[in-house]
Amino acid sequence: MAPVTALGAEMHALVERMYPLCRSITGDGVRATLALVGEHIPLHVHEVPTGTQVLDWTVPQEWNIRDAYVADSAGNRVVDFAASSLHVLGYSVPVAKRMPLAELREHLHTLPDQPSLVPYRTSYYKSEWGFCLAQDTLDALPDGEYEVCVDSTLEDGHLTYAEHVVPGQVPDEVLVSCHVCHPSLANDNLAGIAVATFLAKELAERDPYYTYRFVFAPGTIGAITWLARNKDRVDRVKHGLVLACAGDRGDLTYKRSRRGDAEIDRVLRHVLTASERPHRITEFTPYGYDERQYCSPGFDLGVGSLTRTPYAGYPEYHTSADDLDFVSPEAMADTLSVCREAFAVLDRNRRYVNQSPYGEPQLGRRGLYDALGGRSDTKQAQMAMLWVLNLSDGDHSLLDIAERSGLPFDTVATAADALGGAGLIKA
Repeated sequence: MAPVTALGAEMHALVERMYPLCRSITGDGVRATLALVGEHIPLHVHEVPTGTQVLDWTVPQEWNIRDAYVADSAGNRVVDFAASSLHVLGYSVPVAKRMPLAELREHLHTLPDQPSLVPYRTSYYKSEWGFCLAQDTLDALPDGEYEVCVDSTLEDGHLTYAEHVVPGQVPDEVLVSCHVCHPSLANDNLAGIAVATFLAKELAERDPYYTYRFVFAPGTIGAITWLARNKDRVDRVKHGLVLACAGDRGDLTYKRSRRGDAEIDRVLRHVLTASERPHRITEFTPYGYDERQYCSPGFDLGVGSLTRTPYAGYPEYHTSADDLDFVSPEAMADTLSVCREAFAVLDRNRRYVNQSPYGEPQLGRRGLYDALGGRSDTKQAQMAMLWVLNLSDGDHSLLDIAERSGLPFDTVATAADALGGAGLIKA
């Protein structure tokens, strides 16, 4: 495994390459983004035709854009898609006309409370066109006639999403999901894509217990499409995590699944608490990222959400200030580290049955105490063995034992390995 600093730099480099691409819920920007991810991990790319019924939704027409601008009477581009993909209202229909500023204003979107920033706005399901710009820029525009051009297409095509699967020892799956539909927004959600990509690379170097399925899909409609196409096998998903806002410098935030007590909820709480990182754990709400699709009542999957500062929780959210300088390699590396620690716990969390439950078995004659010699935490390791023996009744998991004993999960799991090797417990 590469050093943390190197991993952070590599993830930031991937974010930098993805940043200029114009993404939306469909189109070539999504495909180009997935192609960059595909340079790191193999992807199975799915193309779902326009008009396909997916649960209560329908796959929309595909949107692509080549150019867009607002030019003044001298031909100067005062708003230019080439400078930033945020300048165009997402899914803008084609337009080519001239109009006075008073008429143009009806199609301009700004942030009066953040006058130097460009907002991110979309119009996916309503035929509309528009531009996003800084309030300061708008205030400086003189009255007069302006040329308006949106060189886009909105026609039958496909919705694109991709999957990467890391095979495990069992077919039960852990789902890792991130959205790939936002344009030039580095934290929301390019950092999440980068962390998911490098997490998949790491897991492929191990022999994980669970099968890990990574889904890179447009927000909302992409997750709904994946669920619709996997309805007959979604029961394989035993645990899941939605990754977003993974690169800002705020504290980590874990949002519980709808169930509230799913194993992934307990694992993230344990890992974040044990690590002594500053963090927050919040309850489920049916608003946010795609956890709300996976946790919809018909599916009710054990899927939580991991972010740093949550959606809408920082002033740069959905603005041009969510740029390459806003995300840090160190923050992305820290998010990756928490995912790594959580999945290590998830992969090792088993229930065991004591094979010698009548009285305490003699550990010394089995060489178990001698095996601990020289450890700096010998007493803690001995206590872990006693706790594992006592609570291995088929009902308590290793995570249960770690939480009840107050011992580190890794110490408890190592004790279980030793006891299992001596034939004293059985999974």
